[in-house]
Amino acid sequence: MIEFGREATGRLAVAESREWLCANGLGGFASGTVAGLRTRRYHGLLVAALKPPVGRTVLVGGLEERVDYDGRSYALACNRWADGTIAPDGHRLIERFHLDGTTPVWHYACADALIEKRVWMEPGANTTYVGYRLLRAGGPVHLALTALVNYRDFHSTTRGPGWAMRVEPVAHGLRVTAFDGARPVLLQVLGASVELVHEWYVGSRLATEEARGLDTLDDNLCVGTFSATLEPGRALTCVLSAEMAPALDGEQAWSRRRAHEAEVLLAWRKAQPAAGEAPAWIDQLVLAADQFLVSRPLISDPGGLSVIAGYHWFGDWGRDTMIALPGLTLVTGRREAARRILTTFARFVEGGMLPNVFPDAGQEPEYNTVDAALWYVEAVRAYHAATGDDATLRELFPALEQIIRGYTGGTRYGIRVDDDGLVMAGEPGVQLTWMDAKVGDWVVTPRIGKPVEINALWYNALIAMAALARRLGRPPVEWTAMAEQTAAGFTRFWNAEAGYCYDVIDGPGGREAALRPNQILAVSLPASPLSPERQRLVVDACSRQLLTSYGLRSLGPDEPGYQPRYAGGPRERDGAYHQGTAWAWLLGPFALAHHRVHGDREGARAFLEPMAQHLADHGLGSIAEVFEAEPPFRPDGCVAQAWSVAETLRAWCELSLRA
Repeated sequence: MIEFGREATGRLAVAESREWLCANGLGGFASGTVAGLRTRRYHGLLVAALKPPVGRTVLVGGLEERVDYDGRSYALACNRWADGTIAPDGHRLIERFHLDGTTPVWHYACADALIEKRVWMEPGANTTYVGYRLLRAGGPVHLALTALVNYRDFHSTTRGPGWAMRVEPVAHGLRVTAFDGARPVLLQVLGASVELVHEWYVGSRLATEEARGLDTLDDNLCVGTFSATLEPGRALTCVLSAEMAPALDGEQAWSRRRAHEAEVLLAWRKAQPAAGEAPAWIDQLVLAADQFLVSRPLISDPGGLSVIAGYHWFGDWGRDTMIALPGLTLVTGRREAARRILTTFARFVEGGMLPNVFPDAGQEPEYNTVDAALWYVEAVRAYHAATGDDATLRELFPALEQIIRGYTGGTRYGIRVDDDGLVMAGEPGVQLTWMDAKVGDWVVTPRIGKPVEINALWYNALIAMAALARRLGRPPVEWTAMAEQTAAGFTRFWNAEAGYCYDVIDGPGGREAALRPNQILAVSLPASPLSPERQRLVVDACSRQLLTSYGLRSLGPDEPGYQPRYAGGPRERDGAYHQGTAWAWLLGPFALAHHRVHGDREGARAFLEPMAQHLADHGLGSIAEVFEAEPPFRPDGCVAQAWSVAETLRAWCELSLRA
């Protein structure tokens, strides 16, 4: 369903704004633009997860292809240099681009010769395949592939001259060792000759990083050129790998990738009665959902699983994982993956809290979130509702009890249940809710006190605990009594004058009346502490002032501090992050809340439909993290965000099943 011709591929501004992504289930990926131009530090053909799912390292920046045919040379690659020069400009030769599942495919027209290129990754391995096939020609075509390598943390850039890597010949190619102790990188092509070199290509200009106010230039090392002659119908595959002995047969590798994605779609169709009627863009989201599921092996659990919060730069975050889990796994028929994620994270419950983030370098997890543990309770509830798996519930229930005890007894950062049954949280200088932007010592939205969505989650967790306790034959009275107290206390959030909820109460400044979308969770969660009439008023307020085509604004347009644009350097962007910027993940809860109060299934599902066009607009086949607050709602942030995809899928499925 995602396809472009020369109307997009030949226009550089358009072609470089569409980004593709291939993932390997370890946290590693390959990514770039339709134009073939690298615009981010995160772009490359092999960004390996050396300590899955983190330790992401750019190992292969790209391949520069040259075709010699009928006495003429054609450069297929594209690069922007420090002075802005585009050379080569191979995007002009792209006749067609499309996604085959999640695999990007280019057709390059060189006179009457038509050459196909596709990029995919081996599931479960740090290996990328770049396949070429001569679809049409009047005779043989000579293909030369010049390999550009690197060895840097994917958040950084390289200054190369003076850095001597070890480049050695191996069977069918070469091996590059960046320094003593570095993971060797293999570059191999069956049926090609190779000439080894060592030359730094200095000063690739990364336009998107420049726009984000970050370091703009990057260097890559040319290590060799592969050469082969293609006859019409013949294929050639370049294998780029951080594994010891990658499989070199490109046809078999492509069959494995196709089989993997076929299994993903089959699981989804078996799980969802409505899958057969789903539009093509929903199938595409199911494949996108698979890209976020990653291995997190532990000594005590080698089969541990987690969720990458977003590509390109996020790792696995506790909050994002639990919000995304139902949409990524339960609605797509990946129940075993859901179970493994829940059991993996149960091992990290500490003081009633779940980790906010596992740092990229593999350090100890950070416990600085008030809502991740409450989302964990909801994820367990959703898992049990979908599976009826009492054995896993029994295994996880002690972790759930530890979470509730941690909140009632008090834990880090002032998190505790107050006398009114509501959760209090926060200290100066710390951001605990999902609105967590921080620039230096400036916490943009501190929300100290009793945030509305935290207490909606707390109430929902208590109702869930009572139901799950009954299932296990345990008395629910403790949880039921606490839920009743919380429901009574929740009435304090109602702002009768405005007709919707306060965002925070009992904060340093009293009550925060600014219109924010957090209250929509008090309607969309399975258990709501609001009366039906107040639920309707909340949804209607969000509809009038926060709703955009792709998500909910994080702050009402009439509120002080509203930021209509999301642009500039880190300080400017972080300052706008939750001050108006629209968030895609909230569109799913909004659609479900709208259906709850208005009963219009088709009308609620229609709120999700603009996403179908967005899938071809930014991160191809996926949903962005954020959008600017005003039309045309330009996408930004991560090109592929787990909870954006998950909540859209979950809402579409639930609204498709409800009468």
